[in-house]
Amino acid sequence: MRRGRWFLLGLLAVYLSTGAYHLYKPLPEGLDVVTPYHPAEGVEFLADATWTDTQGNQHTEQEIFDAALEMIGQAQSLVVADFFLVNQFAATSEAAHRPLSSEFVLGLAEWHAQRPGVEALLITDPFNTLYGGIKQPLLSRLEAQGIPVIETDLRALRDPNPLWSATWRICCQWFGNSSHGGWLPNPVGDTPVTLRTYLALLNFKANHRKTLVTDGPDGWTGLVTSGNPHDASSRHDNIAVRFRGAAAIDLLHTERAVAEFSNGTRTALPDRVEANGAVDSPVGIRVLTESRIRDAALEMIDASDPGDQLDLWMFYLSHRAIVKALLAAQQRGVDLRVLLDPNRDAFGRKKQGLPNRQVALELNAGGVSVRWCNTQGEQCHAKMLLHRPRDGDATLLAGSANFTRRNLDNFNLETNVQIQAEAGTPVIADAAQFFDTRWHNEPGRVHSLPYQEYADDSRLRYWRYRMMEATGLSSF
Repeated sequence: MRRGRWFLLGLLAVYLSTGAYHLYKPLPEGLDVVTPYHPAEGVEFLADATWTDTQGNQHTEQEIFDAALEMIGQAQSLVVADFFLVNQFAATSEAAHRPLSSEFVLGLAEWHAQRPGVEALLITDPFNTLYGGIKQPLLSRLEAQGIPVIETDLRALRDPNPLWSATWRICCQWFGNSSHGGWLPNPVGDTPVTLRTYLALLNFKANHRKTLVTDGPDGWTGLVTSGNPHDASSRHDNIAVRFRGAAAIDLLHTERAVAEFSNGTRTALPDRVEANGAVDSPVGIRVLTESRIRDAALEMIDASDPGDQLDLWMFYLSHRAIVKALLAAQQRGVDLRVLLDPNRDAFGRKKQGLPNRQVALELNAGGVSVRWCNTQGEQCHAKMLLHRPRDGDATLLAGSANFTRRNLDNFNLETNVQIQAEAGTPVIADAAQFFDTRWHNEPGRVHSLPYQEYADDSRLRYWRYRMMEATGLSSF
């Protein structure tokens, strides 16, 4: 019995030390970066939107992946893409989904086939193969064309759900996975999967980035977006920023880091790339990844003064420091508006409103104006913070990162861009107008609904959100 107690104590010590180490361990080199501001040319705010008319009919307008496919088609020697979802999972025939994943993959494959000797690379998340539990024909199509596909090595990242991940690292990670012999139902498709797929899924972390870099006829071009080339996501509201200049090269180098720690490759990522040359532009832009996005968001909120306009449009909002900063801004007299997804739909499945309805309860009680996106099966998937002061330049923060602990505290991989420019500059004016039309609703269009439409005053669900946010036992 004494030996048994010592064994259990030793096992507990290994479990606790494993959990603590992987919660706080050093990140791979090249992550969690913020680059200098660079002047940029051709800066555009792009958006996809699904809206409902007064008769209840849905309409979809898209431009993000039209721009991405245009960038690929014009690339001269290099395309580097990093997208979280590149698959056809959960796209049912009942909904009018655009085949974004096949459009993206075929566009990249055809570009590569027409230009012998050119280089291309796709970095993506292992969720697309259900962590090795299935074959992904879209990725196989690229590899058959000679385009490397790198599945991000998530084991190198910190663990947002240490209560489970410590156990997984001790007992389960060593067994890998197999696309043969699965016996459990597929969570997003028809092909059975192994138990190992579910065990990996419960780590609740991802390469959540959504970026594209090409060398076009006008120089290096970057695209940072909240959208995925994913069929079932094609009706989501999303935003993007496209730009040319030195910041696009910075974006390229942030992707080099992911390629290197995932498999050591430098394929398609030359050691040196030349900038576009001198750019004289009133628009400054920089690239931020991981927790530097959180720092920039808090700095923007804290810098807002009475009478300034501060607009937040977010799919998931739960980060405690962000919530407190928003409440403080409201108390200072900032003109604050928060537009949220009601968190009720997830690819044909109904959700319980976590975490947005619980955060909205807190914000509404503090006097913050909150409205809900009028979703009808799709998601309001945008991630954007816009600060327009009474005097001085406006600032826009946009990209892949939800404002949650998992997205902002160095667990997921994320990429945003931050733009500083006069309020009348097209990229700022377009972002502001897009938000305003969703907040106020255009004639004949119902983009958003008042707070009471999805208000939830359950204290039980509120504290459930707080527990899930603090421990990582959540999918947000």
